[in-house]
Amino acid sequence: MCLAIPGKILEATEIGGLRLGRIQFGGVTRQAYLDYVPEAQPGDYVMVHVGFAISKVDEAEAQRTYAQLQLMGVLKEELGIVEGPK
Repeated sequence: MCLAIPGKILEATEIGGLRLGRIQFGGVTRQAYLDYVPEAQPGDYVMVHVGFAISKVDEAEAQRTYAQLQLMGVLKEELGIVEGPK
């Protein structure tokens, strides 16, 4: 099974001809390649799979995805997201 996680682009840079972004996933920040979503800019949400942003999503969809992953218990350790009130 493949799983893409939504993250918010904090900054984007180009290094060696490749576009990289610093992406925030809950309490964790990681780098991901942005070449597949050339229109994505800082502040946008993207779906990231194995280090590559593969599509843009709106913030509401990202939050719905976080909520579902949280219900499944996936986000606790992986992304440092603390469970909120139910």
